[in-house]
Amino acid sequence: MLYAESMAATQTARERARAELTREIKDEARRQLAEVGALGLSLRAVARELGMVSSALYRYFSSREELLTALIIDAYDAVGEAAEAADDPKKASLERWESIWFAVRAWAKARPHEYALIYGSPIPGYQAPQDTVTPAGRVAFALVAVLRDANLRVETEVGEMPDELRHQLGAVAEILKITLAPETASRLIMAWTQLFGMINFELFGQYVGSVDPSDAFFAHGTRQMAEFTGIRMTG
Repeated sequence: MLYAESMAATQTARERARAELTREIKDEARRQLAEVGALGLSLRAVARELGMVSSALYRYFSSREELLTALIIDAYDAVGEAAEAADDPKKASLERWESIWFAVRAWAKARPHEYALIYGSPIPGYQAPQDTVTPAGRVAFALVAVLRDANLRVETEVGEMPDELRHQLGAVAEILKITLAPETASRLIMAWTQLFGMINFELFGQYVGSVDPSDAFFAHGTRQMAEFTGIRMTG
């Protein structure tokens, strides 16, 4: 009995030590992202900064791609948590929509290099595995929850939806296990593209000399996109 308890305690201590070192590796990798970007991230450099030999680090992450995937999942989870924490189902739909988007923008401005990792330029030679799909959908799921609860009233029609697009939206809904009318899903993706595009332009300096600072512009765009999806002041 004592032997079993001792082994369990030792195993727990090892698990804690492994979890702590894994966290340190990812923290150092995030620091390097800010300096050299995703393309310049190197396991050898991370190991060197932590005082480790490369072979020891490979016991935690077998490749640069595996480390990138861990960072990408962490970033998606972090922005997803920010979106979810900002939502209050007791509030009006418009306020919920705005709160989520303001939280996403605030997270992006506070952690621009992690934002760039998931919403910036693709990393040459890297293909995200299936593990990233669910974390990547967390912001979308938060927005879908708002739309489901809202009394949507669309006032501007955008024309007949092509059959090809209906099939695409149906496939997305099946993968994500969500239920939205194709027209609503299409408008949500358009709003998603518009508002994330506005965040990108702000972070990457494209508004300098025009709508900079961008607080009022983003707030206006957020409300415009709410109206486009069918959310009204009293929704």
